[in-house]
Amino acid sequence: MKDLTLIIPAKKEAESLPIFLEEIRNYECKKLIVLQKEDFETKKSIEKIRNIQIHEQKNNGYGNALIEGINNVKTKYCCIINADGSMDPKYLKEMQNGITKIDLVFGSRYQKPGGGSEDDDLVTSIGNFFFTFIGNVLFNLKITDILYTFILGKTSSFKNLNLQNSDFRICVEIPIKAKFKNMKYLCLPSYERERIGGKKKVNALKDGLLILTEIVKYFFRLKR
Repeated sequence: MKDLTLIIPAKKEAESLPIFLEEIRNYECKKLIVLQKEDFETKKSIEKIRNIQIHEQKNNGYGNALIEGINNVKTKYCCIINADGSMDPKYLKEMQNGITKIDLVFGSRYQKPGGGSEDDDLVTSIGNFFFTFIGNVLFNLKITDILYTFILGKTSSFKNLNLQNSDFRICVEIPIKAKFKNMKYLCLPSYERERIGGKKKVNALKDGLLILTEIVKYFFRLKR
């Protein structure tokens, strides 16, 4: 995994980030932490940890954290993996092994056998099923978990997507744009662990509406 950079968005993750970084301490890859400039508590929590790179976001939002992280990657491959500990790094080797002849590998909580989640609830599981179904019907994505951003890919492919969304709409922007650009991708099962901090940063209703408008936008763009 020496050619791999982990992009780790970390908004107010002072509790979970040090624990997660200790878990991946012996992984032979680069660790790029992306956080907000004013997030002094998270910065302080990792100030004694070595062999990490910190990037201070110029713009706010989860999407911007991913975009700025991708743009600062120098290795051949990169992987989005959240700081809250929910995405299990044990899948990284299998995901990187699967990337050799394709562009992106999507971790999936709903890919069977092997997928699952300790963090999902009824609202988020129904929402994910709904948006995944719409994405597959409208764009023929053939994906099983459209909202999960545990994604490993070629850095050049990520950059070629020219991602724009500053918020959680980036979850659907990535697979839809990958389809538009005829990229090759696959889904591998991934079991989502309980978050170390126990708190979600997603507003199910607000972010759900934003994601729906994003899907509709790309659908009408496709019809032009």
